[in-house]
Amino acid sequence: MIRPTVNRFRSNKLILFLFVFLGLGTAFAFTFKNDKLFAIAKNLDIFASLIRELDSYYVDEINPDELISIGIQAMLEELDPYTEFIPEEEQDDFRMMTTGEYGGVGALIGNRIGTNMILMPYRGFPAHEAGLRIGDEILRVDSTDVTDRVTSEISRLLKGPANTGLTVEVKRGEDTLRFQLTRKKIVISNVPYYGMVDGKTGYIKLSDFTTNAAADVRNALTDLKAQGMEKLILDVRDNPGGILREAVEIVNLFIPKGKEVVRTIGKLQSVNTVYKTEKSPLDKDIDLVVLINERSASAAEIVAGALQDYDRAVLVGRKTFGKGLVQSTIPLSYNSQVKLTTAKYYIPSGRCIQAIDYSQKDEDGNGRSVADSLRNSFTTKNGRVVLDGGGIEPDESVESIIYAPITYSLVGRSLVFQYVNKFFLENKEIANPRSFQVTEDIYHDFVDWLGDKDYDYTTRVEKAIEDLEKFAEKEKYYEDIKNEIASLRKSVSHSKEQDLVTFKDEVKEALRDEIISRYYFQEGMVEGSLDNDPDVRVAMDLLKDKQLYAMKLNPRKQ
Repeated sequence: MIRPTVNRFRSNKLILFLFVFLGLGTAFAFTFKNDKLFAIAKNLDIFASLIRELDSYYVDEINPDELISIGIQAMLEELDPYTEFIPEEEQDDFRMMTTGEYGGVGALIGNRIGTNMILMPYRGFPAHEAGLRIGDEILRVDSTDVTDRVTSEISRLLKGPANTGLTVEVKRGEDTLRFQLTRKKIVISNVPYYGMVDGKTGYIKLSDFTTNAAADVRNALTDLKAQGMEKLILDVRDNPGGILREAVEIVNLFIPKGKEVVRTIGKLQSVNTVYKTEKSPLDKDIDLVVLINERSASAAEIVAGALQDYDRAVLVGRKTFGKGLVQSTIPLSYNSQVKLTTAKYYIPSGRCIQAIDYSQKDEDGNGRSVADSLRNSFTTKNGRVVLDGGGIEPDESVESIIYAPITYSLVGRSLVFQYVNKFFLENKEIANPRSFQVTEDIYHDFVDWLGDKDYDYTTRVEKAIEDLEKFAEKEKYYEDIKNEIASLRKSVSHSKEQDLVTFKDEVKEALRDEIISRYYFQEGMVEGSLDNDPDVRVAMDLLKDKQLYAMKLNPRKQ
């Protein structure tokens, strides 16, 4: 009689245990989430209380907006370099960076030799059409004296709604000039230059991935094909990336419809997206070389990596930056925004090319590079081995140019820039960018002009001797070898005059680029560099040798 009662009791106890267990599991999930929300609310309350007390009791007056902004930026810097807060007053600058559009005069300005000046007027826009030139020192914008203003303040004064007027006063040589301009909508092309390198090979310089990047490349490609182009060099060196969709459409110009270009994978399902080509390609067969370097990043790496994964192009240059992180912009209160990392992207072979792991920090708080031992192997369409975790490796490497210290000194101290300002005032025109050369007469005039200028520098060998001397003193060997160090220093002591002879060719090249920019602007600088560009020369050699080109894309068939 008692047995069923015991069983019933045990049964009820089991049911109760299961109920409690399941309830605890659910409660644990909610508790975990609630604990995180409580931690956020608690710390926000602490932060608000801290600001109030600082405002009340701190010995000096504080600026709450500035202090909180610093706090926000410091917090975000703990995550990665790409997550950033964008306050309301910086919305226009952010929009310009992402779209390439703004209202203004169409000129790049900057500070050289302690003076704010025009560094590059963009052809066809108000600054260029009004006659402003590279090297013009900006004195006044409308009624505002800007001689002591920072560059960013002058930039804001020059920008404004389209069809509004302004007056810009500049100093050019010994003259003070005033220009009346009308602002307009400025749309900077993502393709500053395209043209034929030789009779059959075209070249497209892609500098950004803002709005219309794919359309800019498509238009250039169509025009070059109409000129008889049979081979193409696409240059994404120094391209920092930009809009993901534009990268997908550029890849689509060269590969068939329906192919995966990139996929994004993040914590939330809503950011997991596969991007495929949606149109018929403009040319899926043209021999193609893509130029890359250590400053090719993000969308530029998607283009280069996808074309490599499909064995559609040979990559020439140096390993890319390695940015495989995707940012999304989320609106916040008071018209502010946060641009934050929401996913990683993976190109067709399956590899993620992110080079830095920001979830793992070193003792200085910097993200750690992905170790070579942790990089994984993947294969391209033709079975070539490619690696993740460190940028896009070129198929044909080209060493970067290392310039002599004298060249760095002359350029870094703006002496080349200043001399070319003088040259431009004295010479109304020069030959076209591909033909112009710095003659011996021009170079001798430059050397004479340098006579009373300060451009001293330390060579790498001299720096090594300085380091040797410091280590010798630290480790108590100096007295034993000081005579040898003195003799070595004397034997390698540089002569600026001799260096101007020894490194004349590269100093001439720096002068040539700067001079061309005065007469032919940004596009002229790109065009003028083509014949002396080592990456372009390697690309041309590859495209001329069909067998070598084919072997790079499919070595197993050779």
